[in-house]
Amino acid sequence: MAGGAREGGRSVTSKVLAILGAFDSAHQQLTLSDLARRSGVALSTAHRLVAELEGWQALSRTPDGRLRIGMRLWELGQLAPARLQDVAHPWLQEVFASTGENVHLAVRDGLEVLYVDKVHGRRAVPIVSRTGGRLPMHPTGVGKALLAYEPDWFVQAYLARKLERPTPHTITEPGRLARELAAVRAQGYALTYEEMTLGSCSAAAPVLVDGRPVAALGIVIASRRARELHRLVEPLRGAAEQIARAAREGVEPVARQ
Repeated sequence: MAGGAREGGRSVTSKVLAILGAFDSAHQQLTLSDLARRSGVALSTAHRLVAELEGWQALSRTPDGRLRIGMRLWELGQLAPARLQDVAHPWLQEVFASTGENVHLAVRDGLEVLYVDKVHGRRAVPIVSRTGGRLPMHPTGVGKALLAYEPDWFVQAYLARKLERPTPHTITEPGRLARELAAVRAQGYALTYEEMTLGSCSAAAPVLVDGRPVAALGIVIASRRARELHRLVEPLRGAAEQIARAAREGVEPVARQ
């Protein structure tokens, strides 16, 4: 993520990590100047370190000379222990096959949801979530499904913040949102109606392991079909339970903090 931290006193390792961390889903390609600015590394130092990272294939260049993450990092990522999204993916495919709608898997990372997998088709309604992307928790179905099962101290801290309002329908009043989260816990799933994007609504179910929300499985459809959300809840909950069962068998969850 963008840093802006000063370079003084930083180790070479921290500078390299800052350079790699400057890339995210919204900044997949960067000029050297932008990379230096976002990482907080001096331009001359960034130039030297980028050359080394390119040589190791951790970074590569687009035809117009912009920098992007290289294949070597992708290869290393595949060596990580079994990830929750790997085990969950067949269940996402099954939900998609039975509904034809966008299905995604998300985890909590700090105060946001991080989308770790997605199955979609060209006929499904366009959505803003993307694998590797982040969104606020409270306007999204998966975010509400996760937030509802977090400890009270975390929920209270989240509600005490100034909450983003992506659309006029986003619930940002702390009391009202707290009541909605209580309803999510009571019923075992979350629903949203045009809270993140106008024209879209969603349903989501938490993936609970020993009562802890390790992920959430969500589905998004066009608002004009909002009445169909309730019939999509049971397939979601069934898939979420299967994913939770796999997670109990030793799959490593991702993100949080």
